[in-house]
Amino acid sequence: MTVAVSILPEQQLAALNAAYSKALARKRLRLLAGFAVFVAALIVASIGAEVNLRTFFTYFGNFISYFDRILTLDSGQRVWTNFGEWFWGLRKWLKLLGETLLISYVGTLIGAVLAFLLNFFSAENTSPAPWLRFTVRRLLEFARTVPGIVFALIFVMAFGLGPVAGVLAIAIHSTGALGKQFSEIVENADMKPVEGIRSTGASWISCMRFAILPQVSAGYASYALLRFEINVREASVMGFVGAGGIGQELIVAIRKFYYSDVSAILVTIIVTVFLIDITTGWVRAHLFGKEARN
Repeated sequence: MTVAVSILPEQQLAALNAAYSKALARKRLRLLAGFAVFVAALIVASIGAEVNLRTFFTYFGNFISYFDRILTLDSGQRVWTNFGEWFWGLRKWLKLLGETLLISYVGTLIGAVLAFLLNFFSAENTSPAPWLRFTVRRLLEFARTVPGIVFALIFVMAFGLGPVAGVLAIAIHSTGALGKQFSEIVENADMKPVEGIRSTGASWISCMRFAILPQVSAGYASYALLRFEINVREASVMGFVGAGGIGQELIVAIRKFYYSDVSAILVTIIVTVFLIDITTGWVRAHLFGKEARN
């Protein structure tokens, strides 16, 4: 009797170990199969997109040498050995960078206002009519689906070179992006206050103003600040098509092979975006909680 009792736990332990080993083996097999499927899909997609690794490795040296050139002054010295020569056009570049920031600010502000006016009509729980929700959603989808630089190119052809094209492009794209984000915030709002206000006979506008808006205003501000940060980078690129800002100076430096100017302008843009990222992140964290830092 004593032998049977002592052997039984050992058998159970062995059975549990065997079951655990089998489960672990199956898990590893699933991971291996998933990885194999991922690699196969990547290879098929690369072939379909005509991605040639031979070309990449053949010309990778040109990529490295370009960075070597933009970090070298005309005198042959490294750029960091003579900051005066490297940033010789800093005053002009800062002026153009200020124009980029203003383009981003005005475009983001217009986009945020339009998104604020439209998002209540596109949200599932606040739209007055299904047909209106469908129409506004398609409009917002169009605004955010077309790349901002495409809008900028169209407006440059329509209104000529300058900041106007950049502001309009950023405003339209921001309307689409913020409109979707704002409506998602509204859809997650508590509807009990709306029901309470509606029971008093209040209008739809009053329900939005007094029941929904207090719940979502911090989220609106958080996403608007995040969008401004994104639009600063967008405005820098839009200058490539003549939509104003420092991007125009950068593309001129690239086309004319002013290598050290390219690196100086890039450093100026990167430092500015870095500072904006820190500032907006801090503000969003205080408006929307720690999750907004991400």
